[in-house]
Amino acid sequence: MKCLANSLRVELKQAEKTRRLLSEKKLIRKDLRISKDKEYIYFPLVEITDEFSLYTIVKKEFEKITYKPKSYKEILILPEEIKGKLPTSYDVIGDIILIKLSKELSEFQHEIGEALIKINKNIKSVYKVEAVKGEFRTRKMTLLSGEKNTSTTHIEYGLVFNLDVEKTYFSPRLANERKRVEKLVRKNEIVVDMFTGVAPFSIMIAKYAHPKIVYSIDKNRLAIQYAKQNIIKNNVLNKIELLHADAKESINLIHEKANRIIMNLPFSSIVFFRNALQIAGNTCIIHYYDILEDENIRYRILELKKIAENMKFSIEKFDIRKIKSYTPREFYIGIDITAKKMPM
Repeated sequence: MKCLANSLRVELKQAEKTRRLLSEKKLIRKDLRISKDKEYIYFPLVEITDEFSLYTIVKKEFEKITYKPKSYKEILILPEEIKGKLPTSYDVIGDIILIKLSKELSEFQHEIGEALIKINKNIKSVYKVEAVKGEFRTRKMTLLSGEKNTSTTHIEYGLVFNLDVEKTYFSPRLANERKRVEKLVRKNEIVVDMFTGVAPFSIMIAKYAHPKIVYSIDKNRLAIQYAKQNIIKNNVLNKIELLHADAKESINLIHEKANRIIMNLPFSSIVFFRNALQIAGNTCIIHYYDILEDENIRYRILELKKIAENMKFSIEKFDIRKIKSYTPREFYIGIDITAKKMPM
């Protein structure tokens, strides 16, 4: 689209000096694209002032610049004190957005949903979500805008995951963590994913590392159904054994010792640490995940050490990382634990 406007014409050799001068005085129109030909450059002007009397002012057609907002906040018309409480981040899973909103924002939740769909062209649904709860790690959700549909397909590092964001657990914010763990897996390792969900850790490892086998366990029947779809879709059927069961039954399900165990069940992983050690090999790497406040990390480490000692394991190493914020005071913690069986 073209627009006729007043412009300042200068020779090309004067272009940068003139641009700086006009920019300082905020006189260049930002909605029009600067133009040039073989001899001159043309700056579209906001206004013509007396200081331009010695310059050449010409009428010229300019191409209009279509402004694209960088954030959903920019297109929301809300009181400034309310805008300051808008979340700076949200989860995008396939064509669905999941966002946490404080009570103060409830009155404006539909407008927030509409803004998120406008700014994210591939999004079909926006849901307000509450904290993950229960043994299946599911959450209460409220549709803010778009289609009422909780099933989607998410792509991560070339892998395809079908899932239901309401009835199964999946966090796109753990994508880099899954890739990090996959890179640590050595050839022919026996890996156990104790709370596999729709199997993102298991499939990442099976696809890009060279394990002997990955045992993938989950109690949620629907998650297991999606995991089976995803295992087939990503062509790793020969590398993963899928088990619909309680992780507490691991000792009765897995009849070989694990070299590596993934425990992605924040808030509850500690309850299953004993079960993990029951299936651990003489030396085992355990990727343990929890949600803790800073001051509680040390106490969790002491708890883990005590459980290990009771199970006749020594902890050789703890590698602690803060993966993401969960609340203003709590962090999603990843702990790589090297556990060794004590000699009898």
